[in-house]
Amino acid sequence: MPTIRSIGPYRFFFYSGDYDEPAHVHVEREKYRAKFWLDPVRLESSRGFSQTEINRIQKLVEQNREFFLRRWNGYFSD
Repeated sequence: MPTIRSIGPYRFFFYSGDYDEPAHVHVEREKYRAKFWLDPVRLESSRGFSQTEINRIQKLVEQNREFFLRRWNGYFSD
């Protein structure tokens, strides 16, 4: 599961087996995890994060969406 970006306490990544799903990114901090679809950006699932923190993470995903999509496409098109 390659880490594609770290921002503050958050690690953004995807699993190599995710190729059969629409573009998305996983994010974790300690034992908390979430998954965001990238087109359009929206929360798919969350475990442990408060709503306030989910809102903060969603803004980070929106700000980095193009970067995440480039990494997704580059990884899964090889």
